[in-house]
Amino acid sequence: MTLAAKLRRAPVRIVTGAFILNSGLTKMKADEDTAKALHGMASGAYPMLESVPPTTFVRAVAIGETALGGALLAPFVPSRLAGAALSGFSGGLLTMWWRTPGMHDGVRPTQQGTAIAKDSWLLGIGTSLMIDSVVNDAGESRAVRRANREAAKADRRAAKIEAKIAGKEQRKQLKAEAKAQTKAQIKAARAAAKKQAKATRGIALEQAATARASAKDAVHTLADSTSDAGHFLGGVALGASKAAGKTTRSLGKSAAEAVHSAAESSREAARSAAESGREAARSAADSTRDAARSAAESTREAAEAAAHTASESVHTLKEKVSA
Repeated sequence: MTLAAKLRRAPVRIVTGAFILNSGLTKMKADEDTAKALHGMASGAYPMLESVPPTTFVRAVAIGETALGGALLAPFVPSRLAGAALSGFSGGLLTMWWRTPGMHDGVRPTQQGTAIAKDSWLLGIGTSLMIDSVVNDAGESRAVRRANREAAKADRRAAKIEAKIAGKEQRKQLKAEAKAQTKAQIKAARAAAKKQAKATRGIALEQAATARASAKDAVHTLADSTSDAGHFLGGVALGASKAAGKTTRSLGKSAAEAVHSAAESSREAARSAAESGREAARSAADSTRDAARSAAESTREAAEAAAHTASESVHTLKEKVSA
């Protein structure tokens, strides 16, 4: 309820509430005759009240009027509720006026019924309070609904703006995260590439070292084999040469010995055949020279054969080594 509606309804509620509260407090002090008069008038209009004692009826009416007046004067009581209570109270009075004979002439109150018929203004006040409350509440409801719609529109606009801002911030955050993630991936890839390159370089160096060591071993092995073959061939050639030398020396010795023996025999023959003449001596000398020449040729041929045999042996050994 707005302040304007409260101020607009305040005079009506105060005056009416004060009047009804005063009436209720007055009836609290009503004597027995007044109670009987009021009870008789009410039981004439409402026969069910005949069984209620007059004093009890008057006290109930006084309590009702007091409560109604207090409700009209209390600002916290809604106007719709207070108007409904006032309309019900005034409707009961008007019904009693209408049902009581002699109080109206058609729709017009008589002189006797004017005192009660004038309470029709209470019905008007109660109805006005209810209508004003309903209309004002409807207007307020429309205003509230309009305000709610405007607030909802404003909320939607604010939500859209916040969503745009949040989307921009989220996109910025996602871009920053993507950049950071990309940088981290690039760093990780570079580190992995460096590590792999180092590992590959180490493996290549190890393989190169192994290859060099293998080559060195092969060279050493080949050198050793060549050296052994050279030593072996040298030994064979030296042995062959020594054998050929020994053979040549032995042949030379044999030839020398043969020459010496021939000379001696020639000398002996010469000495012994000195007497046989010079021709026998010359023939003996010629035969001796022929024998020496044949022995020398035999020695040379034996040496050449030994050398040829040694060279063939060396060639055969070289072919075996190369194979």
